[in-house]
Amino acid sequence: MMPSARPSARFWAGKRVLLTGHTGFKGSWLSLWLEKLGAEVTGISLAPSTDPSLFSLTRPKLAASHFQDIRDADTMRQLIDAADPEIVLHLAAQALVRPSYQDPLGTFATNVQGTANILDAIRHVASTRVVVAITTDKVYRNLEHIFPYRETDHLGGHDPYSASKAAAELVIASYRDSYLRAAGKAVASARAGNVIGGGDWSADRLLPDAVRAWQPGSVLEVRRPEAKRPWQHVLEPLSAYLVLAERLWHDPSLAESFNFGPASHEAACVRDVIEIARTAYGRGEVEYGDGTSGPHEANWLALETAKARQLLGIAPRWPLEEAVSRTMLWYRALAEGADARTLCETDINEFEKMQ
Repeated sequence: MMPSARPSARFWAGKRVLLTGHTGFKGSWLSLWLEKLGAEVTGISLAPSTDPSLFSLTRPKLAASHFQDIRDADTMRQLIDAADPEIVLHLAAQALVRPSYQDPLGTFATNVQGTANILDAIRHVASTRVVVAITTDKVYRNLEHIFPYRETDHLGGHDPYSASKAAAELVIASYRDSYLRAAGKAVASARAGNVIGGGDWSADRLLPDAVRAWQPGSVLEVRRPEAKRPWQHVLEPLSAYLVLAERLWHDPSLAESFNFGPASHEAACVRDVIEIARTAYGRGEVEYGDGTSGPHEANWLALETAKARQLLGIAPRWPLEEAVSRTMLWYRALAEGADARTLCETDINEFEKMQ
């Protein structure tokens, strides 16, 4: 197997980067990594939505940090003009399936109109050369078949979250084709999901729910133990976003959509993930449901990642067992008094060493 492409400190050093969603789980990890690479990062996001939050615990060093709703088009334009970014990494989103059922209008406004607001502001910033807009692995019309989804498959979405992200893909493609490509701005969408890693305290996420249950000795209730997903450590897609941005800088013809995730045959069911997690954590009681409770969620999802492998040289580094184990050990170490920033930096350093 060829070594996987990795982010280049030589490339990122001194680059002006706009990172939306910098206070979220993925955004906090990415802020720390960009800091390590020497980028000058301006963050735009809502204030952290959980307590504790990874952003508050790690305090990434940013050139500027703005707590701002991306649905406010006028303010977004002002902030983006002031940041004058060369590269934009758009992660800000309402990123949870079950809350999207509770607030569909807010979900669509953030994920669709918010994305349009950012892209519209970028069209007027001469310095911006690259945009990587993050959507999700759930943008595809899920037919519950056994085949992994390719970038050319139909978009869709049963729940408001998935549908809003599929709609965001149409917005991204429209702005790229109508304005941004002609202006010399390379815009790509990145489709990844089911990320795990230390520092996520969002509701209705499998491993955070496990930690919340097992830490005080409670029983974890799992609704859909047989649901299959393409699980991956958070550093896998973040590395892919950075590599994609670098490649777009040098080759704008790559401005398309890309799937990022484990090999399609490595998608794993919830039950398997929980059993690995329980072993790594050292304890934990589980009660498995029959898959019928709660609103609709897909039972099967896998991505075909050949395009990223062939065109970008990106391949996964940490297999499922290591990704899950590292996640649970992160939470356990934090509970025992370790420093969150140090834990993240250690994982980033270890990830960078992998081929």
